[in-house]
Amino acid sequence: MTRAFVFPGQGSQAVGMGRALAEAFAPAREVFEEVDEALKQKLSKLIWEGPDSDLVLTENAQPAIMTASLAVLRVLEREAGFDLARHARLVAGHSLGEYSALCAAGSFMLADTARLLRIRGCAMQEAIAPGQGAMSALIAIAVSDAEAACIEAAAQGGICVVANDNAPGQVVISGTKEAVARAGDCAREKGARRVMPLAVSAPFHSPLMEPAAEKMRAALAETTIRPPAVPLVANVTASETNEPETIRRLLIEQITSRVRWRESALAFRPAGVDTTVEAGGNKVLTGMIKRIDGELLTICLDTPADIETFAKTF
Repeated sequence: MTRAFVFPGQGSQAVGMGRALAEAFAPAREVFEEVDEALKQKLSKLIWEGPDSDLVLTENAQPAIMTASLAVLRVLEREAGFDLARHARLVAGHSLGEYSALCAAGSFMLADTARLLRIRGCAMQEAIAPGQGAMSALIAIAVSDAEAACIEAAAQGGICVVANDNAPGQVVISGTKEAVARAGDCAREKGARRVMPLAVSAPFHSPLMEPAAEKMRAALAETTIRPPAVPLVANVTASETNEPETIRRLLIEQITSRVRWRESALAFRPAGVDTTVEAGGNKVLTGMIKRIDGELLTICLDTPADIETFAKTF
């Protein structure tokens, strides 16, 4: 088994995530406690008890999802003898999940990762005034047609770009509210089966996030980045990197750039990967990967039983 470990992004959060692991394993509890201390907040209480209306806030959801993912990794390492460098070929993460992936691979300390994601979440939420931006998911449309719809819409004013190329027939667009609405109409004309406006606080992964990118540039400049134990397949390039300064630059670019998840998953098998392992995330990435490359074996680790089963495979 040659594995890529993958880490979910925003939208995969759920009240109660990671609680069963923390109740079953001390190393998982330690992860939640470390993040609580780093953020000077009982984020663990919010994750486990809600309310959901607070958990979904970008500033909370981003460090919360990372915490649940890293709890999985910490249990594997401490309880099952898992070593990412020996037992995985690659790591990758969807948007904020890229930070989780880098923490898992040893590029970031856990406390630094939590603080960076708190800064990132706040910066993205504050980058544009409420109500001015929007995002929509386009279903059953090719990414080339989605790109064309964005270009047509932006030609009439405003900004609209492809933000996430998630899987075949699943594309997310982002930009100014009116331009995104026009792009949705264009997408329908090009054959999109559904256009679904997303309940998000800002137009992520678009040029409108430039103020957030600048804040992350400053935050990352003050953060030590170590070479990862295994290469990262980066969102911006959908290719491997393990060089710290390249990682720093790509994390900044990622704020305003497309998440090339479909292309990233397509890079796994040419790199020798035959299995993907999603750390937390309610199988969101696992579902995408199955649509992208049905020949990959997919595993999702959320529960103590999941981990016990997986521990027998390495």
